[in-house]
Amino acid sequence: MTKLGFTTRQVHADRMLNAPEHGGVHTSTSNSVLFEFNDAQGIIDAFQGKRAAHVYSRSSSPSVAALQNMLNDLEGGAGALCFATGMAAISSALFALLKAGDHIIVSQYLFGNTRSFFDTIVDFGVQVTYADVTDISEVMDAYQPNTKGVYTETVANPVTQVADLRAIGQFCNEKGILFMVDNTMTPPPMLYAKDFKASLIFCSLTKYIAGHGNVLGGAVIDTGEFNWQTFSNIKPGYQVEDVTQWGLTQIKKKGLRDLGATLAPQSATAIALGMETLALRISRSQHNALQLATFLDNHPKVAKVFYPGIADHPQHFLAREYLNDGYGAILSFDLIEGADPVAFLNEMKLVICATHLGDNRTLALPVAPTIYFENSAEDREKMGISDTMLRISVGIEDTADLIVDFESALATV
Repeated sequence: MTKLGFTTRQVHADRMLNAPEHGGVHTSTSNSVLFEFNDAQGIIDAFQGKRAAHVYSRSSSPSVAALQNMLNDLEGGAGALCFATGMAAISSALFALLKAGDHIIVSQYLFGNTRSFFDTIVDFGVQVTYADVTDISEVMDAYQPNTKGVYTETVANPVTQVADLRAIGQFCNEKGILFMVDNTMTPPPMLYAKDFKASLIFCSLTKYIAGHGNVLGGAVIDTGEFNWQTFSNIKPGYQVEDVTQWGLTQIKKKGLRDLGATLAPQSATAIALGMETLALRISRSQHNALQLATFLDNHPKVAKVFYPGIADHPQHFLAREYLNDGYGAILSFDLIEGADPVAFLNEMKLVICATHLGDNRTLALPVAPTIYFENSAEDREKMGISDTMLRISVGIEDTADLIVDFESALATV
């Protein structure tokens, strides 16, 4: 059979990768917490890592394993692990891999909750340097002898700065450090982080992967690009025969098992179902986002639009090089001076005021007093966040209907 297209692969991924029982096209939801071993030696071998088996559903279950196989295939990786939320994936993995005295370089444009986590690990003795990831010289200048890796999003939320992924990936490869990429905003087929030498890919499955605003989940995918033998923090007990699995083994044991942020089987099933239409939904959302951004960019009541598809975006040409089929489906904009973002949002009839992104429905919220309220005014200024900024997650509605809703609300400003 010739190589299948992206959507064909996703529609058939579950049955092709996981061979569901009884000829099903979807893996059944397995609600069992425990798993029986007819031979007691089997459970001993499973605990000691000598054989692969489900032992206790906090660490693994058939439903979650099926989703992990699909995600790993999606990103072309060496393995994947799922968690209860995107933040659980980030925190569990980094708590498992880092220790006091380590240093990590982090994007200064990082999403609020993720940045809050990095502020937390400072209290555990991990050194964090925030850098402008659109400028490789700043990343290079932040490097120290104890640097273990670089962490960045592909496209920042909400100001849409585009990280210089190719340059950072090359730098991390030369230094032998982890390149950790949060690909939530630009999942395949929009962008393949492995192409930029990403070591670990993080993703909030809640967003575009699931797509329907009805389930939480997160994942970390090991691309197989990193040589874990050079990473001094891997404990001897987790140095399994397959070197490519060292990182995931430690994350599974010290992160997923010990911290316990397990993805529920029912959630895994819902996420797997949402993945089937991933490319179709993203293509439609990106189309709508470009049309809406162009409309807003030409409106007299809008001071500035932040969207990589706009020609004057600082990383427009980088986005053209990196992204497929569009420029993403997140945009932000500032209203003109003196306008009230709250009053504007209250005039919206179709667009929903909510904190989420990657949904089928278009969502909006005022940025500074909500998701970045805990950040200081100085930090928000460094991130490019104004007091009047509005973030829009563009959905799959009819384009004309969206523009009419924004036009009507802008008329009241």
